[in-house]
Amino acid sequence: MKKAILSFFTLLILISCNNQKPQNMESKNTALVKQYFEHFNNHKWKEMSEMYTPTADFKDPSLGTGIVKQTRAETLKKYSELNQMFPDLTDKVIQIYPSGENNVIVEFVSSGTAEDDSTFELPICTIFTIENGLITKDFTYYDNFDE
Repeated sequence: MKKAILSFFTLLILISCNNQKPQNMESKNTALVKQYFEHFNNHKWKEMSEMYTPTADFKDPSLGTGIVKQTRAETLKKYSELNQMFPDLTDKVIQIYPSGENNVIVEFVSSGTAEDDSTFELPICTIFTIENGLITKDFTYYDNFDE
């Protein structure tokens, strides 16, 4: 009986130790996503674009349907141009949901004011896939029905 109890606790300890890696990756990926939004809100587009792999997969209604591959330079250009249209462009993170070892889901509200004083406020959900400390996929969803 003692051997069975000892074996059970040994197995339990080994299983507990094995679960620490994904939690550690989740916290690293969550920290990376928080840094991403800090760069976004400070309009540091170059630094933000460098958080992606040299070519990353994007799903974004503004890019059309399906998956679109974009380089860091294209990402930098996209956000620089968006910032020119909306100088006070800001993302307010509502919630961050780590999902497995490589994914982080972010719920946020993007807002800004155009030069003609028109404003927008857009609820968005993005699923980031992160591998080796870089974003490989950025799948963004929002209602663009009014466009």
